[in-house]
Amino acid sequence: MANFINEKGRISISSDEDGSRLDRMLLRYLGNEKRTLIMRLIRKGNVRVNGKRCKPNHHLEVNDEVFVPASLRQSDAQEAKQGEIPAFLLRQVEHLVVLFEDEWLLVIDKPAGLVVHGGSGHEAGLIEALKVSRDLPDLRLAHRLDRDTSGVLLLAKNLQALRSLTESFRERDMDKTYMAWVEGHPEPHAARMKSKLSKGVSIAGERMVVGDEDGKESVTDYQVMLECNKDDFDYAMVALKPHSGRTHQLRVQLQNEGHAILGDPKYAEKGVLKQFKALGGKGLMLHAWRLRLLHPMTQRPCVFVAPFPQRMLFAIDYPPKHHISKG
Repeated sequence: MANFINEKGRISISSDEDGSRLDRMLLRYLGNEKRTLIMRLIRKGNVRVNGKRCKPNHHLEVNDEVFVPASLRQSDAQEAKQGEIPAFLLRQVEHLVVLFEDEWLLVIDKPAGLVVHGGSGHEAGLIEALKVSRDLPDLRLAHRLDRDTSGVLLLAKNLQALRSLTESFRERDMDKTYMAWVEGHPEPHAARMKSKLSKGVSIAGERMVVGDEDGKESVTDYQVMLECNKDDFDYAMVALKPHSGRTHQLRVQLQNEGHAILGDPKYAEKGVLKQFKALGGKGLMLHAWRLRLLHPMTQRPCVFVAPFPQRMLFAIDYPPKHHISKG
């Protein structure tokens, strides 16, 4: 852990964190990958502000002392020393395509199949390996991508950049565009999907996202780019612009519309998965194609684009039924 935690396990709140929520401050300092543990320890009273229990939304003031339990004090870089990171993972991150890098940001083209952080059965992930291989102990994820989603992934090299990026995401000052192949031909060709999403438990005991009137509001705009048909199977490429960042938001919203993403083992029906495989498709057909934002420090406009990976070109030789948009 960086030296912002003193020998007594406390963080002294400085002026740049004045007014911050307790949970959001800890996520910035300790990493979003520790979200579940952070929230649990706050609610149990293990995290204290000036010796008192506080709720996650407690607003901090300058010179407040936040006690951090021992289980949160050790950084990922300390836990994941090079000898503890799997060799294959270190090799993977060494060959990552870097889309942009400066003293504040690191933007990479994440391949499908690579988890972004350890946990849930994975000893380590991309973030832990990058901290070691690039000697960047304060590197933090600015947002997440599912394991099987490829494309633009934004990371902050220091807390100052991370805080600015977090605010940009919260204020929706970033423009994210995903591309996906989906079953069927969505109608209308352009529309907004609005739903409330919450987490449930599947029969197998795995947490998943379901529609729920008591859930969090989720909004996504889509545009059909291309319609195809092969062996009586209709499918289409769509561009997606999420305006919120719920877990599996794009995947579950498209499934609820009757147009599940091809290759999605969680939400697509078995028959659709079988047809997709018969076409030669493999893997989740979801790609984080473009990210537009203002640089958190220079305020210059930035556009990061990740080219289509090979798996997204599975239908490229099939004549389209309709070319909807020039994109």
